[in-house]
Amino acid sequence: MKMRRLLGIVVLVSLVSCASSQKKLQQAREKDPQYQYNVGLFYLNSNNVDEAIKHLNRSLALNPRYHLALNALGLAQSMKGNLEEAVKHYLRCLEIAPAFSEARNNLGTVYQELGYIDKAEEAFGRVIEDPGYRHKELPYYNLARLSFIRDDTEKALFYVENAIKLNNRFHMGYNLKGLILENKNRLDEAIDSFRQALRIVPGDVNYNFNLGEAHFKNGDFSRALEILEKIAPLVVEPKTKEKLDSYLKTMKNRGFSAA
Repeated sequence: MKMRRLLGIVVLVSLVSCASSQKKLQQAREKDPQYQYNVGLFYLNSNNVDEAIKHLNRSLALNPRYHLALNALGLAQSMKGNLEEAVKHYLRCLEIAPAFSEARNNLGTVYQELGYIDKAEEAFGRVIEDPGYRHKELPYYNLARLSFIRDDTEKALFYVENAIKLNNRFHMGYNLKGLILENKNRLDEAIDSFRQALRIVPGDVNYNFNLGEAHFKNGDFSRALEILEKIAPLVVEPKTKEKLDSYLKTMKNRGFSAA
């Protein structure tokens, strides 16, 4: 009986000690900017943007010069559509860490969305010039998009091909290259490029639509019909759905069937 009481006391002391340790750990985490940043990043990657912003702001309240938290907060605000707010956070991040090219590339992307094309081009160019930046396919891709918007398809093709050379698994690059080649009426090459993108991400609805559309424009109606009928139930974007329905109607009215 005495032994049982002693064991009970030991267990109780252990539980109290464990609870005390947990409380101290939680208090330490509340005061740790890196921990708050990591939690914010977790929520950001989970698309829980509001919760991410809450933890990233906590991180910055503890360390206002924590440039990684500023960059992540810029991403979060961008995801919410608060582009001017995102710019402020990226600029503050780069003020603290001028060599942090990831933030500069993100800044260029927001500038592009805002229509500040010259500022975006300058930002992407500076990222490419950074010898330490590992993912240069991203600024090259962004410059290709800018050039494509400006109808400079030769420069757009140059940039996107550089992006693909740097990362041969860069499916967005293959898709953009396909769109550029389609614009230049080089449809066989465009089809090949869309296929390259789909080898990497076979289920992407937009890439499949682009491939089907290129086949339609190239006169490959049976193949176009097969692809577009397959993805028709998955297309939700109104303009894309309108085009897809128009292509299907045209081909069926002409008596074509899937390959």
